[in-house]
Amino acid sequence: MTSTAVRSTADTAERRGQPDRPRRSAAGRPRRSALARRDWVVGYTMVAPAVLGALAFVIAPLVAVSWFSLHDWNVLANTFVFSGTDNYERMLSDQGLHDSLLASLWFSIGLVVVNIALALFLAVMLNQKLPGTTTFRTFFFSPVVVSLVAWTIVWSFLLQADGGINGFLSLIGIDGPNWLRQDFTAMLSVIIVQVFKNVGMNMILFLAALQGVPEEIMEAARIDGAGAWRRFRSITLPMISPTILLVSILTIVGSLEVFAQIAVLTGGGPGNSTTVLVYYLYQQAFRFNDFGYASGVSVLLFVIVLILTLIQWQTRKRWVFHEN
Repeated sequence: MTSTAVRSTADTAERRGQPDRPRRSAAGRPRRSALARRDWVVGYTMVAPAVLGALAFVIAPLVAVSWFSLHDWNVLANTFVFSGTDNYERMLSDQGLHDSLLASLWFSIGLVVVNIALALFLAVMLNQKLPGTTTFRTFFFSPVVVSLVAWTIVWSFLLQADGGINGFLSLIGIDGPNWLRQDFTAMLSVIIVQVFKNVGMNMILFLAALQGVPEEIMEAARIDGAGAWRRFRSITLPMISPTILLVSILTIVGSLEVFAQIAVLTGGGPGNSTTVLVYYLYQQAFRFNDFGYASGVSVLLFVIVLILTLIQWQTRKRWVFHEN
C-alpha cells in the first residue's frame, strides 16, 4: 500500500468520528439548505398579509394625510394649493381647536377613571364566585356587542328633559335637569353612556387576570395575617398590573377617538362643551370643507395618541410587575 493510500485511509477513519461539516460554496460560505430556504419562504409568506395591511391601511394613509395637511384643500372649490405650515400655524390661534382639546381632556379623564375603576370593582365582585355571577356578567357585557349607534340613540331618548331618567327621578321627588342641554351634565352624560358601553370588555379582561393570580400566594398572605385590602394592594394589583397597562392604553386611545356618541347625543353642544377633537376634525372636513386643516388636526391627534402611549409604555417599568 502506497503512502498516499495510507494517508487517505487514515483521514477517512479520523472523519468517521466527527460530524459532517456543511458544504461550502466557492466563496467559502456555507450553502443554505433547501429546508432553510423553505422556512424563509414560509415565514415571510405568513407575515406578508400583516405587513401589506399595515402599509396599505396605516402607513400609506398616515403619509397621505401628512401631505394633505401641508395644502389648502377645498373640495367644493376644487382647490389644492401647497401652503406649507400654514395649517399648523393656524392651530396656535384657533380658539375652537383649543376648546376641543380641553373637552377631549375632560372627557378622557372622566372616562378613563370611571371605566377602569368600575371595571376592576365589577371584576373583583365576580371573582368571589357568588350566586348569580353568570347573569351579572352577561348584563354588563351585553352592551359591548350592541350596535354603538343603536345604544346611543336609546340613551338619547332616556336623557331628554321628559325622558325615562327624569321620569324615574320624579317618582322619588327629584326634578331632573335637561341632561343634554347644560354644559356639565352634557359632558357627564356622554361619559356615562360611553362607560356603560365598554366597561364590560374591561371587566372581562380584569376578571381573566384575577383568575390567574396564584391562590397559594393569597393563602400564604392570609395565614401571615394580611387583611383583604393589604392582599389586594400588595399582591393582586402587582400581579394584574400588565392587564391594567393594557386596559389603560386601550381606554385612553378609545377616549380620544370618540365620535358617534357626540354626534348622536349632543352634536358637540351645548356651545362647544362636548366638541371633542375628533368631532372638531369632522366639522372642519365635512361641514366647512377645509380638508387641509382637518388633515392637520388629524396629524395632531395622531401625535397626541402616540405621545400618551409612549409615556405609558415607558413608565410601565416603575409600576408594572410580572410582565413575563
